Amino acid sequence: MTDPHPDSRIVISLNAAIVTVDVDEAAIFVVRPVGATDRSLPYGPFEPENHLTLERGLRAWVSEQTQLSLGYVEQLYTFGDQGRHSLPDQPGVAHVSVGYLALTRRQTGNKQTPQGRWYNWYDFFPWEDWRQHKPAIIDDIIVPALEAWADNSPNPNRQHRAHQRINLCFGLSGLAWDEEKTLERYELLYEAGLVAEAARKGRHQHNAQLAQHMGQQMNHDHRRILATAMGRLRGKLKYRPVIFELMPPEFTLFELQRSVEAISGRHLHKQNFRRLVEKGGLVEATGTMSTTTGGRPASLFSFRREVLQERPAPGLRVSARR
Repeated sequence: MTDPHPDSRIVISLNAAIVTVDVDEAAIFVVRPVGATDRSLPYGPFEPENHLTLERGLRAWVSEQTQLSLGYVEQLYTFGDQGRHSLPDQPGVAHVSVGYLALTRRQTGNKQTPQGRWYNWYDFFPWEDWRQHKPAIIDDIIVPALEAWADNSPNPNRQHRAHQRINLCFGLSGLAWDEEKTLERYELLYEAGLVAEAARKGRHQHNAQLAQHMGQQMNHDHRRILATAMGRLRGKLKYRPVIFELMPPEFTLFELQRSVEAISGRHLHKQNFRRLVEKGGLVEATGTMSTTTGGRPASLFSFRREVLQERPAPGLRVSARR
């Protein structure tokens, strides 16, 4: 059988959303490639002649571009929609990105490095941080703009479905806010033309006036990949002890709680959190004390790895503080 598209080819890129936690900030490592105006996740092409596996290829690119040592790495999703990148069109060439979530120990000190910079991930998603209160951007900008977009459809059924999506994504009309729906919220904002990336390739109408308030944009579809990584990590906290991949070998329970809060974007009840951690057997006391808290010395703990053999899902099923 003859190939109907003999000149077509697929270019595979490997993209890493590298996450760390520094005190109460969930941070993402961002680079700015030569010639690019927007920030990017570290990425590079998959080269089968040099990379035995996709993950090895990813680790090679990350090491070259960031000089960071990765711990936990997990493949997220394959992104291949047309118009999702900002590269020049090449006839017969399809650009596919394989996104990864990668974790590394907390980084302290200077956020700027010769290779890139650590950014608070809420710089890119300001509506996702609920630690103090519901972000004003939701009620003041997002909801009115989304409802106007939904009402603009001439089809009543589409209007109804759009309003249902808005309510579900942003916890309206009595529904609860679900911190794991990071990607669903970004996709909705993209479809409604409220983020700057929506203007690429002319696929969606774009509201430039509103987009300037909607967080920092990223190169290609990297903000979409980052949204996927955020939702995956937030969900994984509940059934896998991945938080300890981000903690130093010894930590206080207060430091652990602040790290979980930074990722989830929600404040947690202090006593309930400590009870859950200790009852779940996730940590063990080291017998030493921390004197860096600025107040009374606090007990130091470490991750108790035996829990991985004791329970099938040793995560932190915490509830937000009301």
